Amino acid sequence: MGNSQHELQPMYRTMYLIRRFEEEAARAYSLGKIGGFLHLYIGQEAVAVGAEAAIEKTDYVITSYRDHGVALARGSSARSVMSELFGKDTGLVRGLGGSMHLFDAEHRVLGGHAIVGGQLPLAAGVAFRARYMQERDVTLCFLGDGATNIGGFHEGLSLAGLWKLPVVFVCENNRYSMGTPLNRTTPLADLTLKAAGYGLASDRFDGHDVLTVRDRMRAAVERARDGGGPTLVEVLTYRFRGHSMSDPGKYRTAEELEDFKRTADPCALARKQLLTSGVAEELLSALEQEVETEVMDAVRFAEESAPASRSSLDAFVYAGSSGH
Repeated sequence: MGNSQHELQPMYRTMYLIRRFEEEAARAYSLGKIGGFLHLYIGQEAVAVGAEAAIEKTDYVITSYRDHGVALARGSSARSVMSELFGKDTGLVRGLGGSMHLFDAEHRVLGGHAIVGGQLPLAAGVAFRARYMQERDVTLCFLGDGATNIGGFHEGLSLAGLWKLPVVFVCENNRYSMGTPLNRTTPLADLTLKAAGYGLASDRFDGHDVLTVRDRMRAAVERARDGGGPTLVEVLTYRFRGHSMSDPGKYRTAEELEDFKRTADPCALARKQLLTSGVAEELLSALEQEVETEVMDAVRFAEESAPASRSSLDAFVYAGSSGH
């Protein structure tokens, strides 16, 4: 195998981990074990995993409410993420945040933000700190295509461009803003055209091949790290499930969905590349069984863990609380 294929194998494992994690999260939600909202990353795995391969462990990542895949790609454990979804004390934020508010300081995951576009000005602030402290850390900010019409998009990109901040804005264009097709939400088919108005560099590419994502993201990250300023990257992707678990997805046809599953499934594409490059079917099956064991262990761990506690609420939510 070439070097790229050696690198692809662990990336495929992470994508498959995200896929199986999300499938089991959906099952648990249907059984009433997870409350609130649940936005799944199925179909978009190559974006988070490819982007993670392009950055350093010291870099920062901030994202929206579709955050499970990003956290797992960064290295958050399946146990801690699943426990958070279950509202358990062993979760990433002690069961107090839930699906949309994952936070992992150890792996520099700064959310999980439920307000559409709310993370963009925060990303500019994190990047400003890095530049002010003369550190070489880059901030990666994930957003959906719908967030490009939000005020926070203007504010975040405007300041990032003005101050040449070390930040990369990654727009995961999955073609639907909740249930509204892109052509009904913006006059631009190419969202990177908005970058020029803020003095940002831009890039736009298909995001189903994880190696392509890694290579294109690496160029933007290196530009930011070397002082060349921010980039708006539009990654064309597709989610295989509804916007959230409460979305039946009737705004798109079954034929469209099946066509994307057949031609643009990032997990299937990576697996096929590995087999073509000479990786044995038995090795991939063993890897997939390993992931299966890890995900089912995470579900059992979450089920058996203690629920979020009042003491955690007092300590981490209410500043200066006396417990009364």
